[in-house]
Amino acid sequence: MDGGIKENNLYAVARIEYSGSVATNGEGTGNLNATSPDWDPPGCWYAPYLGAKAFKKEMSQEIEDLRNTPGMAGHAGAAIAEMERHYTDEYAFSDTPGYDDYNVDKDGEGMFWAGVENPNEPDLLKRHACSAPPFWVENGEAPPPQYEQAITPEILAALAYQQMALPETDINLAPETTTKVNLPTWIWLDNTVFTPVQATASLNTPGFTLQATTTATPVSLTVEPGTPHAQTHPTSGTCPIQPDGTIGRPYTQGNAEQTPPCGLTYHHSSGTDTYPLQATVTWQINWTGTGNAGGDLPNGTIEETKNITVQEIQSLNR
Repeated sequence: MDGGIKENNLYAVARIEYSGSVATNGEGTGNLNATSPDWDPPGCWYAPYLGAKAFKKEMSQEIEDLRNTPGMAGHAGAAIAEMERHYTDEYAFSDTPGYDDYNVDKDGEGMFWAGVENPNEPDLLKRHACSAPPFWVENGEAPPPQYEQAITPEILAALAYQQMALPETDINLAPETTTKVNLPTWIWLDNTVFTPVQATASLNTPGFTLQATTTATPVSLTVEPGTPHAQTHPTSGTCPIQPDGTIGRPYTQGNAEQTPPCGLTYHHSSGTDTYPLQATVTWQINWTGTGNAGGDLPNGTIEETKNITVQEIQSLNR
Protein backbone atom coordinates (compact mmCIF):
# COMPACT_ATOMS: atom_id res chain seq x y z
CA MET A 1 0.00 0.00 0.00
CA ASP A 2 1.40 3.40 -0.99
CA GLY A 3 0.56 6.62 0.83
CA GLY A 4 1.99 10.11 0.91
CA ILE A 5 3.61 9.93 -2.54
CA LYS A 6 2.79 12.40 -5.28
CA GLU A 7 2.98 11.47 -8.93
CA ASN A 8 2.17 13.97 -11.70
CA ASN A 9 0.32 16.21 -9.21
CA LEU A 10 -2.10 13.44 -8.28
CA TYR A 11 -1.92 11.56 -5.04
CA ALA A 12 -0.79 7.95 -5.11
CA VAL A 13 -3.20 6.40 -2.62
CA ALA A 14 -3.87 2.87 -1.42
CA ARG A 15 -2.58 0.40 -3.95
CA ILE A 16 -5.02 -1.89 -5.74
CA GLU A 17 -4.00 -5.51 -5.30
CA TYR A 18 -4.47 -8.07 -8.07
CA SER A 19 -4.73 -11.84 -7.82
CA GLY A 20 -5.63 -14.75 -10.03
CA SER A 21 -4.65 -14.89 -13.68
CA VAL A 22 -3.11 -11.42 -14.10
CA ALA A 23 -0.09 -9.75 -15.65
CA THR A 24 3.19 -10.47 -13.88
CA ASN A 25 3.21 -8.94 -10.38
CA GLY A 26 -0.02 -7.12 -11.21
CA GLU A 27 1.94 -4.65 -13.32
CA GLY A 28 1.48 -3.73 -16.97
CA THR A 29 -1.48 -5.08 -18.88
CA GLY A 30 -2.73 -8.52 -19.80
CA ASN A 31 -3.26 -9.95 -23.26
CA LEU A 32 -7.02 -9.65 -23.63
CA ASN A 33 -8.26 -7.41 -26.47
CA ALA A 34 -11.74 -5.95 -26.00
CA THR A 35 -14.05 -6.49 -28.97
CA SER A 36 -15.79 -3.15 -28.39
CA PRO A 37 -13.73 -0.25 -29.80
CA ASP A 38 -15.57 2.19 -27.51
CA TRP A 39 -14.59 0.44 -24.26
CA ASP A 40 -11.60 1.56 -22.21
CA PRO A 41 -10.49 0.87 -18.64
CA PRO A 42 -10.73 3.94 -16.37
CA GLY A 43 -7.90 6.42 -16.80
CA CYS A 44 -8.13 7.54 -13.16
CA TRP A 45 -10.33 7.27 -10.09
CA TYR A 46 -10.80 8.67 -6.59
CA ALA A 47 -9.99 6.42 -3.64
CA PRO A 48 -9.26 6.62 0.12
CA TYR A 49 -5.97 8.36 0.85
CA LEU A 50 -5.26 9.23 4.50
CA GLY A 51 -6.97 9.75 7.83
CA ALA A 52 -7.36 13.29 9.12
CA LYS A 53 -4.24 13.50 11.33
CA ALA A 54 -2.01 11.82 8.74
CA PHE A 55 -3.45 14.06 6.02
CA LYS A 56 -2.79 17.20 8.10
CA LYS A 57 0.83 16.18 8.56
CA GLU A 58 1.25 15.40 4.86
CA MET A 59 -0.53 18.48 3.55
CA SER A 60 1.08 20.88 6.05
CA GLN A 61 4.52 19.69 4.98
CA GLU A 62 3.61 20.01 1.31
CA ILE A 63 2.34 23.56 1.78
CA GLU A 64 5.51 24.47 3.66
CA ASP A 65 7.67 22.98 0.89
CA LEU A 66 5.74 24.92 -1.75
CA ARG A 67 6.16 28.19 0.15
CA ASN A 68 9.91 27.62 0.26
CA THR A 69 10.15 26.92 -3.45
CA PRO A 70 11.75 29.79 -5.40
CA GLY A 71 9.30 31.75 -7.52
CA MET A 72 6.23 30.94 -5.42
CA ALA A 73 4.87 34.47 -5.32
CA GLY A 74 2.02 36.33 -6.94
CA HIS A 75 -0.68 34.03 -8.28
CA ALA A 76 1.22 30.91 -7.21
CA GLY A 77 1.56 32.17 -3.65
CA ALA A 78 -2.12 33.12 -3.56
CA ALA A 79 -3.07 29.64 -4.73
CA ILE A 80 -1.00 28.10 -1.93
CA ALA A 81 -2.69 30.31 0.65
CA GLU A 82 -6.09 29.47 -0.79
CA MET A 83 -5.37 25.75 -0.57
CA GLU A 84 -4.29 26.12 3.07
CA ARG A 85 -7.47 28.04 3.95
CA HIS A 86 -9.53 25.30 2.29
CA TYR A 87 -8.24 22.74 4.81
CA THR A 88 -8.00 25.00 7.88
CA ASP A 89 -11.03 27.31 7.74
CA GLU A 90 -14.40 25.70 7.15
CA TYR A 91 -16.01 29.03 6.20
CA ALA A 92 -13.25 30.56 4.09
CA PHE A 93 -15.18 30.06 0.83
CA SER A 94 -18.98 30.07 0.89
CA ASP A 95 -19.31 28.33 -2.48
CA THR A 96 -16.81 25.58 -1.63
CA PRO A 97 -17.13 24.46 2.00
CA GLY A 98 -13.76 23.69 3.55
CA TYR A 99 -12.54 21.91 6.64
CA ASP A 100 -11.81 23.02 10.17
CA ASP A 101 -8.16 22.14 10.99
CA TYR A 102 -8.05 19.29 8.46
CA ASN A 103 -10.97 17.53 10.20
CA VAL A 104 -8.61 16.25 12.92
CA ASP A 105 -11.50 16.16 15.40
CA LYS A 106 -13.02 13.46 13.13
CA ASP A 107 -9.89 11.34 12.87
CA GLY A 108 -10.91 7.68 12.66
CA GLU A 109 -14.43 8.57 11.50
CA GLY A 110 -13.53 8.83 7.84
CA MET A 111 -10.74 9.47 5.33
CA PHE A 112 -9.64 12.04 2.83
CA TRP A 113 -9.97 10.68 -0.70
CA ALA A 114 -7.74 11.72 -3.61
CA GLY A 115 -7.21 11.12 -7.31
CA VAL A 116 -5.27 8.13 -8.59
CA GLU A 117 -3.83 7.71 -12.07
CA ASN A 118 -4.07 4.43 -13.94
CA PRO A 119 -0.38 3.83 -14.74
CA ASN A 120 -1.38 1.74 -17.77
CA GLU A 121 -3.42 4.53 -19.40
CA PRO A 122 -1.46 6.05 -22.32
CA ASP A 123 -3.75 9.09 -22.66
CA LEU A 124 -2.42 11.76 -20.28
CA LEU A 125 -5.70 13.71 -20.39
CA LYS A 126 -7.58 10.67 -19.08
CA ARG A 127 -4.92 10.01 -16.45
CA HIS A 128 -5.09 13.59 -15.18
CA ALA A 129 -8.90 13.88 -15.19
CA CYS A 130 -9.26 13.14 -11.44
CA SER A 131 -7.65 16.40 -10.36
CA ALA A 132 -10.05 17.62 -7.66
CA PRO A 133 -8.40 18.45 -4.29
CA PRO A 134 -8.59 15.67 -1.68
CA PHE A 135 -12.05 15.51 -0.06
CA TRP A 136 -13.46 13.96 3.11
CA VAL A 137 -15.71 10.88 3.17
CA GLU A 138 -17.22 9.50 6.37
CA ASN A 139 -16.76 5.79 7.07
CA GLY A 140 -19.61 3.81 5.54
CA GLU A 141 -20.79 6.76 3.44
CA ALA A 142 -20.65 7.12 -0.33
CA PRO A 143 -18.46 9.88 -1.80
CA PRO A 144 -20.33 13.06 -2.81
CA PRO A 145 -22.17 12.57 -6.12
CA GLN A 146 -20.05 15.13 -7.98
CA TYR A 147 -17.11 12.70 -7.80
CA GLU A 148 -18.44 10.39 -10.50
CA GLN A 149 -15.09 8.62 -10.82
CA ALA A 150 -14.97 7.50 -7.19
CA ILE A 151 -13.78 3.89 -6.96
CA THR A 152 -16.53 1.26 -7.31
CA PRO A 153 -16.65 -2.51 -7.78
CA GLU A 154 -17.31 -1.91 -11.48
CA ILE A 155 -14.11 0.16 -11.81
CA LEU A 156 -12.19 -2.61 -10.06
CA ALA A 157 -13.75 -5.15 -12.44
CA ALA A 158 -12.58 -3.09 -15.42
CA LEU A 159 -9.06 -2.88 -13.98
CA ALA A 160 -9.04 -6.66 -13.44
CA TYR A 161 -10.10 -7.02 -17.09
CA GLN A 162 -7.15 -4.85 -18.13
CA GLN A 163 -4.79 -7.00 -16.07
CA MET A 164 -6.09 -10.41 -17.20
CA ALA A 165 -3.51 -12.83 -18.57
CA LEU A 166 -5.33 -15.58 -20.47
CA PRO A 167 -3.89 -18.71 -22.07
CA GLU A 168 -2.45 -17.95 -25.47
CA THR A 169 -4.40 -19.30 -28.41
CA ASP A 170 -2.34 -22.38 -29.26
CA ILE A 171 -4.32 -24.37 -31.79
CA ASN A 172 -3.57 -27.91 -32.90
CA LEU A 173 -3.29 -28.45 -36.67
CA ALA A 174 -3.20 -31.53 -38.83
CA PRO A 175 -1.32 -31.22 -41.13
CA GLU A 176 0.69 -28.82 -38.96
CA THR A 177 2.20 -26.02 -41.09
CA THR A 178 2.54 -27.59 -44.53
CA THR A 179 -0.50 -28.91 -46.34
CA LYS A 180 -1.72 -29.70 -49.84
CA VAL A 181 -4.25 -28.05 -52.12
CA ASN A 182 -7.77 -29.41 -51.45
CA LEU A 183 -6.59 -31.44 -48.45
CA PRO A 184 -8.64 -30.56 -45.32
CA THR A 185 -6.72 -29.12 -42.38
CA TRP A 186 -8.07 -30.15 -38.97
CA ILE A 187 -8.08 -27.64 -36.11
CA TRP A 188 -8.85 -28.30 -32.46
CA LEU A 189 -8.30 -27.11 -28.89
CA ASP A 190 -8.50 -29.34 -25.84
CA ASN A 191 -10.24 -28.55 -22.56
CA THR A 192 -7.06 -28.39 -20.47
CA VAL A 193 -6.54 -24.78 -21.60
CA PHE A 194 -10.03 -23.91 -22.76
CA THR A 195 -11.66 -23.27 -19.37
CA PRO A 196 -12.90 -20.17 -17.49
CA VAL A 197 -10.24 -17.85 -16.07
CA GLN A 198 -10.59 -15.33 -13.22
CA ALA A 199 -8.80 -12.18 -12.08
CA THR A 200 -9.58 -10.22 -8.90
CA ALA A 201 -8.89 -6.58 -8.02
CA SER A 202 -9.27 -5.43 -4.42
CA LEU A 203 -8.80 -2.27 -2.40
CA ASN A 204 -8.43 -2.45 1.40
CA THR A 205 -7.97 0.55 3.67
CA PRO A 206 -9.09 1.22 7.28
CA GLY A 207 -12.87 1.37 7.20
CA PHE A 208 -13.13 0.76 3.46
CA THR A 209 -12.96 -2.47 1.46
CA LEU A 210 -13.96 -3.19 -2.13
CA GLN A 211 -13.29 -6.09 -4.46
CA ALA A 212 -14.39 -7.40 -7.84
CA THR A 213 -13.70 -10.62 -9.69
CA THR A 214 -13.75 -10.66 -13.48
CA THR A 215 -14.35 -14.00 -15.17
CA ALA A 216 -13.47 -14.83 -18.77
CA THR A 217 -15.29 -17.82 -20.25
CA PRO A 218 -14.20 -19.16 -23.66
CA VAL A 219 -17.05 -19.46 -26.15
CA SER A 220 -15.68 -19.96 -29.66
CA LEU A 221 -12.74 -20.09 -32.06
CA THR A 222 -12.80 -18.10 -35.31
CA VAL A 223 -10.53 -19.12 -38.18
CA GLU A 224 -9.40 -16.79 -40.99
CA PRO A 225 -7.38 -18.60 -43.70
CA GLY A 226 -5.35 -15.59 -44.82
CA THR A 227 -6.53 -15.96 -48.44
CA PRO A 228 -9.91 -15.82 -50.23
CA HIS A 229 -8.98 -19.06 -51.97
CA ALA A 230 -9.97 -21.27 -49.07
CA GLN A 231 -13.06 -22.74 -47.45
CA THR A 232 -13.59 -22.79 -43.69
CA HIS A 233 -15.35 -25.55 -41.77
CA PRO A 234 -17.96 -24.66 -40.69
CA THR A 235 -18.65 -22.13 -43.45
CA SER A 236 -18.93 -19.27 -40.96
CA GLY A 237 -15.37 -19.89 -39.82
CA THR A 238 -16.52 -19.92 -36.17
CA CYS A 239 -16.12 -23.18 -34.26
CA PRO A 240 -18.25 -23.34 -31.09
CA ILE A 241 -17.14 -24.82 -27.81
CA GLN A 242 -18.37 -28.36 -27.15
CA PRO A 243 -20.15 -29.45 -23.94
CA ASP A 244 -16.92 -31.16 -22.79
CA GLY A 245 -14.97 -27.89 -23.09
CA THR A 246 -13.20 -28.72 -26.35
CA ILE A 247 -13.30 -27.14 -29.79
CA GLY A 248 -13.19 -29.20 -32.95
CA ARG A 249 -12.03 -32.81 -32.94
CA PRO A 250 -8.46 -34.16 -33.04
CA TYR A 251 -7.37 -35.65 -36.32
CA THR A 252 -6.96 -39.42 -36.31
CA GLN A 253 -5.34 -41.56 -38.97
CA GLY A 254 -7.68 -42.40 -41.77
CA ASN A 255 -9.71 -39.17 -41.59
CA ALA A 256 -7.65 -37.22 -44.11
CA GLU A 257 -10.41 -37.05 -46.72
CA GLN A 258 -13.22 -36.25 -44.25
CA THR A 259 -14.50 -32.75 -43.57
CA PRO A 260 -13.36 -31.67 -40.10
CA PRO A 261 -15.89 -30.13 -37.68
CA CYS A 262 -13.42 -27.27 -37.26
CA GLY A 263 -10.82 -26.49 -39.91
CA LEU A 264 -10.33 -25.29 -43.46
CA THR A 265 -9.36 -26.37 -46.95
CA TYR A 266 -7.00 -24.36 -49.16
CA HIS A 267 -7.81 -24.38 -52.89
CA HIS A 268 -4.72 -22.58 -54.22
CA SER A 269 -1.05 -23.10 -53.63
CA SER A 270 0.81 -20.48 -51.59
CA GLY A 271 3.66 -20.71 -54.09
CA THR A 272 6.93 -19.54 -52.62
CA ASP A 273 5.09 -17.66 -49.85
CA THR A 274 2.82 -18.69 -46.97
CA TYR A 275 -0.76 -17.93 -45.91
CA PRO A 276 -1.18 -16.23 -42.47
CA LEU A 277 -3.80 -18.42 -40.80
CA GLN A 278 -5.31 -16.42 -37.94
CA ALA A 279 -7.06 -18.20 -35.07
CA THR A 280 -9.00 -16.04 -32.61
CA VAL A 281 -10.54 -17.31 -29.37
CA THR A 282 -13.45 -15.21 -28.10
CA TRP A 283 -13.92 -14.97 -24.35
CA GLN A 284 -17.19 -13.84 -22.74
CA ILE A 285 -16.57 -11.52 -19.78
CA ASN A 286 -18.65 -10.95 -16.65
CA TRP A 287 -17.93 -9.76 -13.13
CA THR A 288 -19.16 -9.88 -9.55
CA GLY A 289 -18.18 -7.62 -6.68
CA THR A 290 -18.83 -6.16 -3.25
CA GLY A 291 -22.47 -5.62 -2.37
CA ASN A 292 -23.78 -8.24 -4.80
CA ALA A 293 -22.78 -6.00 -7.68
CA GLY A 294 -22.10 -7.54 -11.05
CA GLY A 295 -22.65 -7.40 -14.77
CA ASP A 296 -21.10 -7.92 -18.15
CA LEU A 297 -18.07 -6.39 -19.82
CA PRO A 298 -17.26 -6.48 -23.57
CA ASN A 299 -16.11 -9.79 -24.96
CA GLY A 300 -12.37 -10.18 -25.36
CA THR A 301 -10.18 -12.00 -27.85
CA ILE A 302 -6.80 -13.71 -27.97
CA GLU A 303 -5.26 -14.17 -31.43
CA GLU A 304 -2.64 -16.46 -32.90
CA THR A 305 -1.17 -16.44 -36.40
CA LYS A 306 0.46 -19.44 -38.06
CA ASN A 307 2.18 -19.28 -41.43
CA ILE A 308 0.88 -22.10 -43.60
CA THR A 309 2.61 -23.45 -46.69
CA VAL A 310 0.17 -24.89 -49.24
CA GLN A 311 1.66 -27.10 -51.94
CA GLU A 312 0.24 -28.43 -55.17
CA ILE A 313 -0.51 -32.14 -55.18
CA GLN A 314 2.04 -33.82 -57.47
CA SER A 315 0.61 -36.54 -59.72
CA LEU A 316 2.61 -39.27 -61.40
CA ASN A 317 1.94 -40.37 -65.02
CA ARG A 318 2.57 -44.06 -65.43
